[in-house]
Amino acid sequence: MAGIVVALTLLTTPAHAQEAPGAALKRVEQELQADAQRRKDLDLRSQALQKDLDGLRGQLIGLADQARAQERDLDALEDSLTALEAEERDRSARLDGERQQIASLLGALQRLARVPPEAALARPDNPVDTLRSALLLRDTVPTLRARADALAAALTALSETREKLVAQRAKALAARTALAGKQAEMARLVTRREELSRQTEEERVQVAQRMGSLAGQATDLRQLMDRIEAERRAAAEAAAKREAERREAEKREAERRLAEKREAERKLAAQKETERKEAERKLADLRAAEQKAAALKAAEEQRAKDEAVREAAREAGERALAARRAPAAGPPSSPSGDAPPAIAGMTLPAGGRLTTRYGETDRFGASSRGVTVQTRAGATVVAPQSGSIMFAGPFKGYGLILIVEHGNGYHSLIAGLGRIDTAVGKRVATGEPVAVMPADGSPDLYFELRRNGQPINPQRGFGVPEGKGQG
Repeated sequence: MAGIVVALTLLTTPAHAQEAPGAALKRVEQELQADAQRRKDLDLRSQALQKDLDGLRGQLIGLADQARAQERDLDALEDSLTALEAEERDRSARLDGERQQIASLLGALQRLARVPPEAALARPDNPVDTLRSALLLRDTVPTLRARADALAAALTALSETREKLVAQRAKALAARTALAGKQAEMARLVTRREELSRQTEEERVQVAQRMGSLAGQATDLRQLMDRIEAERRAAAEAAAKREAERREAEKREAERRLAEKREAERKLAAQKETERKEAERKLADLRAAEQKAAALKAAEEQRAKDEAVREAAREAGERALAARRAPAAGPPSSPSGDAPPAIAGMTLPAGGRLTTRYGETDRFGASSRGVTVQTRAGATVVAPQSGSIMFAGPFKGYGLILIVEHGNGYHSLIAGLGRIDTAVGKRVATGEPVAVMPADGSPDLYFELRRNGQPINPQRGFGVPEGKGQG
């Protein structure tokens, strides 16, 4: 038997393993020690890389804040460009009208200037008509001069407006260039972050696989050596002891089986009694839990209705107050230049205009369970609160989505993304870039906050007690 085992072992191992089991075991243990030292070195290297990752995360958060500020500045510049272009068109239209009127007056004056005074006296008109023409000419010249001065001033103002327009266009171009640079830098840092996180992962996996293989070889060699030694001793002692051991074993086995049978019968009876009592207790607990759940559900539904009524009344009051203050507030500012809506305790995933609030009717005619923000094309999306990525990828009806677990039963769902720059299992900090919006149009970002699996009002934020913020 031992010879068959050794032969099979030699046939199924590589050439370098076809050596004495003791020497092979020593060689494998030495390789295991070397790989353990290598894994220790990789752990130290991973700690150093983690420090680099933390530094990159801080840079990404800072760049994301700068990019959001530049997006708001670019929105303001584009709005001022629109106003200046409208002003230029208005001034040009007025100047065209002035030019036509002055051109008509100048034509009349030029025709009068071609007639010399002597010829005017010799004309067959009576003296009254001649005097009337002279008086008309005397009144027209000052008016023409005043309108010419006004035209010159308007031309000067138009020139200044066009200079401002050129300057604003240059500023807008510079802002767009700076924003593109920040976005390119963030993309580079995201790529660097992923390279650092993958830098030692493959080598770590290879070392782990190799150590597992070597450990298996060491175990097999030890078992082979133990088996050979045991068979050698058994062959020397078997002839004298085999029969006595067999009889003693049969006796002990019979006693053991009898004891086990009695113990099994006793345990079975005790188990049945315990199961009966446990079933009675569970039935009582289930009935009590059903009654408590029914009471909690009724209270929760009433609380949700009351909260919805209060929220609707508050928003109606705010809209009425805003309507009363609107005449004294001056021209409204651009929606894309406003600060993001206040959401307590966390960062809004992207800047933009809040188009749908929690509980309002969305574009599909249903009650919104989150908020919708209209962002700029290619805007940076950040983590609203620190946590772990639970899902990252496409999902039917939502496109590319992210689900972030924040702890204490909170989850964030972010949908409408153009690109995802993180992966499942990664830890993210508050404000860390995790995705980018689509690069064209005015994309909509959908943000939903859940606690214990139930959607809650994001504008209530984190830290709301159980049952609050519903509705």
